[in-house]
Parts: sequence; structure tokens; C-alpha cells
Amino acid sequence: MTTTTALKRFFEGDVWYSFRTSPVAILAAIIAFVCIFAAVFADWVAPHNPFDLATLELGDARLPPAWMEEGNPKYLLGTDGQGRDILSALMYGARISLFVGFASVLLSMLIGVSLGLLAGFFGGRLDAVLMRICDVMLSFPAILIALLIDGVGRAMFPDAHEALAFTVLILAITLTKWVDYARTVRGSTMVERNKDYVQAARVIGVNPLRIMTRHVLPNVTGPVLVLSTIQVAQAIIIEATLSFLGVGAPPTSPSLGTLIRVGNDFLFSGEWWITVFPGIMLVLIALSVNLLGDWLRDALNPRLR
Repeated sequence: MTTTTALKRFFEGDVWYSFRTSPVAILAAIIAFVCIFAAVFADWVAPHNPFDLATLELGDARLPPAWMEEGNPKYLLGTDGQGRDILSALMYGARISLFVGFASVLLSMLIGVSLGLLAGFFGGRLDAVLMRICDVMLSFPAILIALLIDGVGRAMFPDAHEALAFTVLILAITLTKWVDYARTVRGSTMVERNKDYVQAARVIGVNPLRIMTRHVLPNVTGPVLVLSTIQVAQAIIIEATLSFLGVGAPPTSPSLGTLIRVGNDFLFSGEWWITVFPGIMLVLIALSVNLLGDWLRDALNPRLR
């Protein structure tokens, strides 16, 4: 099938029709696209580099947004306590939050889908052990597990550099989210393994690994796709929570959660914009991605339309 034919089938299919007839999905997609575009291309889009110390002016610290009295048109959303442009800081901070969110979801998907396929296809003791591990993980709040893993990682590597700090943060979020993929894929795999096409492949001697990857996996990707979309927003929220508590992204590369925590110190002194605008950015990203996930769930399941 050529690319042109595949695109034509997509635009003539039910998923695209569902999208273009849903105003909520279109609005959420536009908001998500703008936020992701600004974050990815922050080096070119942002009016300033808020983390270049040579360009900071302490005389411009705590300036209100441009439309307020004493505001400076040079800083549309104002500045923080170090004179950094809030608008530019939002773009650079969103880049870090999105990177951590997408990386942790991809890693969670890889681990969860693999273990879910094995548990659902083979069953037996392997299934029992994996599901008991999932039960234990689900009995604790995700943020508590992330805090524990992040704390252990920081204790093991007290002098960790920035790359290692991000690795620990991503692993902390990953190990709280793989369970959802494992349980979802395991349930779908248990249904698929008893169908005729799987039984036929077994009869003719096809390798079990090939059956799982070539036959079963493509038929269980629908729920995984929906779940991954929703979990991107959850991962960003967990990262922001960890950063707000001071155990997330390193201070040299602040995420949205770090910006909110820093701005919280100025909230009651009147500089509300330092924490409110990062909070709004975080809400817009999480809400738009969640709405897209809800739309995708309905679009891929005709019974929910």
C-alpha cells in the first residue's frame, strides 16, 4: 500500500470524520499543537533566552505583565525575581516537561506491553507473579511511588549530573505507569489468544514470539494508543508535582513545576504572574492532551460514539 493510498483511506475513514466533526477535539488539538510547537522550537520562537545569565538584568526583576501599570512591552507576561522573561521561561520549561512526559510514557509502554503480552499469552505462574506485582504497585498512590524511587535514586547518586538526574526522574515516573499497560494488554491478549487465527498459527507450528508480535500485538494496540495519550498528561502532572516538591527537574533546567514552585514564593507579595502563568500553561497542556485522549477512545470504539 502506497503512502498516498494510506492517507486517502485515513481521510475517508471514521477516525478522521470523528475528528473533524468534534469541535472539542479540534480545539484541543490546536492548543496542544501550539504548546508543543512553542516548546520544541523555543530557541527560535521565544523572545529571550531566560537561562542565559549574560542577558539577565536584575533591574527588570518582578516586572508585571505588559498590559499592567509599570509593565514593559519587552516582557509580555512580566519577569520573575531574577529578571527572566516569563513567556520565554514557559516555552523552555514546557519543553522539559513534555520531554519527560513523552519519554516516560514510551518507556512505560515498552515495559508494560511486553510484560502484558507475555502474561496474557502464556498465563500460568508467569501471569500470576506479574499480576501480583501489579496489584502491589496499584495499592500505593503513583506520586508516592515516584517520590520513593526518585529519593532512592538521588541517595544513590548524590552528585549526579543533569543527564543522570533526568534519567532518575523518567524512571521514577515509568515505574509507576507500566502497570496500566501491562493489565490492559494482558486482558486483550487473553481474549485474542483463544481466537481461531491464533489457534491456526499454533497448529502450523509458528513460533510463539512471532505469534505475539505479528498477530496478537497489532490487535491490542487500540487500547494502548488511547491509554498512552491520556498518560502523557498524567506523566506531565507527576513531573510537575515532583518538581514543585523540589525533587524533580534540576534547578539548572527548570520545568513548569519548578517555575510554579519558584513563583509560589512571590505569590503573596503581589507578583502573582510568576506562578499563575506557568500554572495556566501546565493546565492547558494537560487538559488538551486529556481531551484528545477522550476523543480518541470514542473514535476507536464505535459503541461509544
